[in-house]
Amino acid sequence: MALNMALWLAMISIGFSGLVKGFLTVGQFVASVYILQRLSGHTFTFLQMGQQIFQAIGTIKDAMPVMTTPPTIIDRADGADLKVSGGEIRFEGVRFAYKSGKQVINELSLTVRPGEKVGLVGLSGAGKTTLVSLLLRFYDIGDGAILIDGQNIRTVTQASLRRNIGVIAQDVALLHRSVGDNIRYGRPEATEDEIEQAAMMASADAFIADLADGEGRKGYDAFVGDRGIKLSGGQRQRVAIARVLLKSAPILVLDEATSSLDSEFEAAIQEKLDLVMERKTVIAIAHRLSTIARMDRIVVLDQGSIIEEGRPDELIEQDGLFARLWKRQTGGFIPDEIN
Repeated sequence: MALNMALWLAMISIGFSGLVKGFLTVGQFVASVYILQRLSGHTFTFLQMGQQIFQAIGTIKDAMPVMTTPPTIIDRADGADLKVSGGEIRFEGVRFAYKSGKQVINELSLTVRPGEKVGLVGLSGAGKTTLVSLLLRFYDIGDGAILIDGQNIRTVTQASLRRNIGVIAQDVALLHRSVGDNIRYGRPEATEDEIEQAAMMASADAFIADLADGEGRKGYDAFVGDRGIKLSGGQRQRVAIARVLLKSAPILVLDEATSSLDSEFEAAIQEKLDLVMERKTVIAIAHRLSTIARMDRIVVLDQGSIIEEGRPDELIEQDGLFARLWKRQTGGFIPDEIN
């Protein structure tokens, strides 16, 4: 704006001076004004384009180290696709340490039966999130084996492994694309009708119908902003649930799926999670123990090892770590659904 004003003032001053002194005709002055008007109309656009170019250069510089880093987890040349029939998960003598050398998982053995729902509980740093990261093969284990329906996950392709596992995390990862594209992310070939059906089952269809972005796109075509910033926490979770419903993977991982929500939103989301968990093998991580009170089994971790295991009511009676955590959060009240 200031640049345009300066150009106009300079042009008018020079033009009047030229007219007075006779070295500029009226026609030339009018033509000069017209040319300046055309140029000034595009000045802001040129400046904006320049700013976008410099921003893009900065983004590319930030992304290059990630893009050029070779993957550390490589599929075997003879890797087969994972075939899931029941969804049994077995951790057999699993040991794992990060590059720092600290042992995080210690000789852990755990079997999750087909269709069973298991909650992982423990203090921060106990190894809960690490365990599900190993199941997803974000890291390779040091010793032992992880098997799904008898197939070692190191012998199957990563794409087929993750295709068979749905994940709902605390921090929902949404792309700066349309709501429909974000729901479709887990199953790119899904039709519009299937996307809308998944959104309806997740109770996301109502708020999606009211969405609109700055470019005039509406409903399922509306963009959600970087990391879904245009949506509330509850709305992002509903989109994540719709995504998992659409993907319909036989194994489900819940990593603090409702911990960032208030009690009212949590109750509403929990109803939808119960729908998602039907007929699936489920591993759920939660610090808020009320969210896993209805699990078939609770596994308590401490320093990478299992120290307690059983139904919630059984563990409360044992007066161990789970019971202490439960009493701290509930004041000793035990709801009827876990009795």
